[in-house]
Amino acid sequence: MREILEELESRRASARLGGGQRRIDNQHKKGKLTARERIDLLLDEGSFEEFDMFVTHRCTEFGMENEKPAGDGVVTGWGTINGRLVYVFSQDFTVFGGSLSESHAQKICKIMDMAVQNGAPVIGLNDSGGARIQEGVDSLAGYAEVFQRNIEASGIIPQISVIMGPCAGGAVYSPAMTDFIFMVKDTSYMFVTGPDVVKTVTNEVVTAEELGGASTHTRKSSVADGAFENDVEALVEIRRLFDFLPLNNKQKAPVRPFFDDPNRTDDSLDTLIPDNAHTPYDMKELILKVADEGDFFEVQEEHAKNIITGFIRIEGQTTGVVANQPMVLAGCLDIDSSKKAARFVRFCDAFEIPILTLVDVPGFMPGTDQEYGGVIKHGAKLLFAFGEATVPKVTVITRKAYGGAYDVMSSKHLKGDINYAWPTAEIAVMGAKGAVEILHRSELGDAEKIAARTAEYEDRFANPFVAAERGFIDEVIQPRRTRLRVARAFASLRNKKVAMPWKKHNNIPL
Repeated sequence: MREILEELESRRASARLGGGQRRIDNQHKKGKLTARERIDLLLDEGSFEEFDMFVTHRCTEFGMENEKPAGDGVVTGWGTINGRLVYVFSQDFTVFGGSLSESHAQKICKIMDMAVQNGAPVIGLNDSGGARIQEGVDSLAGYAEVFQRNIEASGIIPQISVIMGPCAGGAVYSPAMTDFIFMVKDTSYMFVTGPDVVKTVTNEVVTAEELGGASTHTRKSSVADGAFENDVEALVEIRRLFDFLPLNNKQKAPVRPFFDDPNRTDDSLDTLIPDNAHTPYDMKELILKVADEGDFFEVQEEHAKNIITGFIRIEGQTTGVVANQPMVLAGCLDIDSSKKAARFVRFCDAFEIPILTLVDVPGFMPGTDQEYGGVIKHGAKLLFAFGEATVPKVTVITRKAYGGAYDVMSSKHLKGDINYAWPTAEIAVMGAKGAVEILHRSELGDAEKIAARTAEYEDRFANPFVAAERGFIDEVIQPRRTRLRVARAFASLRNKKVAMPWKKHNNIPL
């Protein structure tokens, strides 16, 4: 018996070494942790239960039968984060460059199946050179099996991908179908085809970092939701995000202890809106002053900065925030901001996370670039997302809410539950100047008359009261009492139930 136990420990020790100490040292020299070190940091201490430690590949081509490391390049299992169940896989770059084989894929599929059956999120730590070429179509089939699991799990359990090394070719599509993607600066990249292929096909000379690094995907492409300085920061922040999320679509997000008075007022908000309607202000100030303890986890911070998305807590309860940012493009909606916000709203709705919408929007961005790029269809995505969302929806209009953009931003007409406005709100078809130039075109040559007409229009329409008279605004509130009113609004909506007509699925304008 002792010999058997010694053999077990020997096999375990060998499996834990992955590709060997030399390759582990190389991983550390690159500033990267190993697959097991990452899991140890991500999960609660001592909580990890590993599956399939001794699985090996079955390939007999190209001399592969002579090298069969235990685990086959991925560590899989389950554990807890702050005591809550989570399934995890962590690719091991020290074993065949973390490349995906048939067995490697089967290990990932097993824990994804278990995650769906047991109603717990999946976190994937990606560090892989892509498909294992020696296995050919078996490796491609393995990828497709993982993709199918991503699709079936979507909207049932949260799926989070952390790109912690290379992620190329077919490997990028699994993260792309998960709910959140985060990267590590300087050590991770994602692209469908690498720099060498790009040069061959298009004659473009580009580095891996320029083509698919963290900066590219967080700012330009919007593929990634955020990027961190190193592996340690990334894993700590993923733990923080995980705390905001429910385990599955049948459970609510966890309620955390809070020490911030829900009745707190903040006099500084009474002067947040500048006297000049064209002067910007930082909407993040309002978000932080509404949130419990000023805690805000922003999503896609570097992309489409004219709209802000992320998670806060109100009375300990997770709340999604969508807010126009007057500091960037005056808070206009455009293609990128519409897609960013629509994706976020649909995630919140899928997982029963209430949505707070903070509105200061002068309209949609004009121009040929926007029209040629399909701003109509992309703007409709956000409209569709808010309209189909059945979670509690509270809206606060702080300043401008003009034209179709007013409708889109979770208006009462899109079944917003409680819609507030500050006294500084301006709810109208357009700004006073543009409206007067259309309504009184014949008087355009007379500056005094136009000025008088503009002042008259502003007095009549540049306020929240016309909308309030029609019931489109439930209440005009004092800015300093925003946290109190929003907290009470969400408290009143906690038992909201909406029954939608049966359909197989909708056809959102993609």
